[in-house]
Amino acid sequence: MSITGGPLRAENDQETGFPSFGPERFFNRELSWLAFNRRVMEEARNPAHPLLERLRFLSISGSNLDEFFMVRVAGLKGQQLQGIDDPSADGRSPGQQLAEIEAEVNRLVDQQQSEWQRLHRQLAEQGIVVHGAGSDKEALRTSLRQYFIDQIFPILTPQVLDPAHPFPFIPNRGLGVIFDLQRRASGDTVLELVMIPASLPRFVPVPGEASGFVPVEYLIELFGDLLFPGFTIRSLGVFRIIRDSDIELEEEAEDLVRLFRTAIRRRRRGRVILMELEADMPAEIAAVLGADIQGHEAIVAKIGGFIGLAALSALVDVDRPDLKFPAYSPRFPERIREHGGDCFAAIRSKDIVVHHPYESFDVVLSFLRQAAADPDVVAIKQTLYRAGNQSPVIRALIEAAEAGKSVTAVVELKARFDEEQNLLWANQLERAGVQVVYGFIEWKTHAKISMVVRREGQGYRTYCHFGTGNYHPVTARIYTDLSFFTADPRAGRDAAQLFNYITGYVEPERLELITMSPLNMRQHLCELIDAEIVAARSGRPSGVWAKMNSIVDPDIIDKLYEASAAGVPIELIVRGICCLRPGVPGLSDTIRVKSVVGRFLEHSRVWAFANGAALPHRAARLYISSADWMPRNFDRRVEYMIPIENPTVHDQILDQVLVANLIDNEQSWILQADGTSVRVAPGDKPFNLHHYFMNNPSLSGRGTALHQRQDVPTLAYDLRED
Repeated sequence: MSITGGPLRAENDQETGFPSFGPERFFNRELSWLAFNRRVMEEARNPAHPLLERLRFLSISGSNLDEFFMVRVAGLKGQQLQGIDDPSADGRSPGQQLAEIEAEVNRLVDQQQSEWQRLHRQLAEQGIVVHGAGSDKEALRTSLRQYFIDQIFPILTPQVLDPAHPFPFIPNRGLGVIFDLQRRASGDTVLELVMIPASLPRFVPVPGEASGFVPVEYLIELFGDLLFPGFTIRSLGVFRIIRDSDIELEEEAEDLVRLFRTAIRRRRRGRVILMELEADMPAEIAAVLGADIQGHEAIVAKIGGFIGLAALSALVDVDRPDLKFPAYSPRFPERIREHGGDCFAAIRSKDIVVHHPYESFDVVLSFLRQAAADPDVVAIKQTLYRAGNQSPVIRALIEAAEAGKSVTAVVELKARFDEEQNLLWANQLERAGVQVVYGFIEWKTHAKISMVVRREGQGYRTYCHFGTGNYHPVTARIYTDLSFFTADPRAGRDAAQLFNYITGYVEPERLELITMSPLNMRQHLCELIDAEIVAARSGRPSGVWAKMNSIVDPDIIDKLYEASAAGVPIELIVRGICCLRPGVPGLSDTIRVKSVVGRFLEHSRVWAFANGAALPHRAARLYISSADWMPRNFDRRVEYMIPIENPTVHDQILDQVLVANLIDNEQSWILQADGTSVRVAPGDKPFNLHHYFMNNPSLSGRGTALHQRQDVPTLAYDLRED
């Protein structure tokens, strides 16, 4: 697939004299995301992964696609219906984007179903059988009849579709079966709708089979005669819908909590964006369905297989450890152990970096629990973007408040799809005496910061945690992120100003260490890149190495193009969306972009700039951040970036984390100038960064830096030389 708008043509810019390119210098954001999801799906066929893990990747690609329609496609559809023709950065109108998205989604869905059919056969070979059209119907009816009568039949509510019965509301991701019936006594025909309640399991175990399952929709088809006695089933079809699920705040809000509760209720009835129909559903039934659910403007996908691939995650839970990744237990950081578990003593002695999920998120919880129990701690301030359904972070904050400490929690109500959970946490925190702040109406608070103020001697010391990921103990086991702990007074003063900005709208006059969005992060990044441009033009060493989830911002991309034209080597590790076109002559010759997709989801944001030194791996300016390089992170979110100045922590992050991502060749993809991605071939020195960190000591500074090892690949250019 090509996600470009056509061949690039350069003209000299009259002001700079450098070649200038039009909108086609950017990849389309939405098509780039679909390309990322294709890489996720491709892991379903990766023989290096155990069978059930390959199935997990397929289900994740299905879940990702659902959310893509709920948010991104819904937004474009809304623009189209409102007559908004403003082009994206790559020059496409909303209508053009929707047309290309639909074509690419159809290809992607066909490939997903092909992968499911292949995995379906391989699962059966391993004794995990998912019954369907090719199974012995009579045997299944015999073994499952009583289960259907006792467990399924009482919950189902068939509804006739005729003028006397209004079509029922179908919720987002609602799954149903529509029957075309003929009454045997009179010959009359009727349509009946059977919605499948979300409370029912998607896969029903087959009695007498160790690992045999029947999709619940197929079970309903098998026993249609029990649902509709006296009728003959002429035809039937399974369908599923996706609704617009984004929340937009357009009006002024006197009460943000009340507004969000209303918006959440409104979201449940959002516009139908996608209709998934069984491929052989009769056209007349599909037409009735589309008209009755007001889906005439929705994208229609004909599915020749299993509808709702996200549900396949239930099969991954089958008790077959031989078909899954070996269990992994993260280590507790050695530095904390060396101080007898005293987090504050360890942080006081030296800044600490913790690498999740290889090192346990429990260290973050220990930091907060110790703060809650320590009589010398007087105040805790904490941002909460996503905290999970059962959050020990929330419990620690509640315990601290109940112990009489001043506790402030910035709860982000606008964290997509976590709004209801965050409202629940906010209520519990307020009841315990926590000062709950919801931040800005227009912006999201996405920064991950915790600060603890402790009485020590005659004064106070502030301990800070800066994270690249959420305070979420579940995702911390599968997302790679960094936790940076410091007692640097400058960081403490900056963190206090950041919280004051959120809680009191007091804009900082001067920050000593951190850079904030939406104040000046984009400007600071451009200045850092400008310094590399100056170095390259003066013949000094230069380079940019950056790891993030997405790069979309046109200004930053153009600045990187300018740096490439100056000869700055640029290595980008971008897991998801990348709107920058690498390797284009005259535009991005020196830029290389790779994506890592594997057992863990790469989530940390790490940025390094050579800083004109002959040994950039030691002298580089190094930052970690909560932000990606996207307009929303620079303009509509509260984010931070903080320099890593401690030499040990600097080397740990740059020489271990960043280098490992750059040299990985077992789960990496290289982005091409035409928008396609090519899987890297390991060659004679295979290196898997996830395996490396799972099997090597923590980032303690005691190991050998990766660039010094002889048993791993080298970079495209040496980090130690320009």
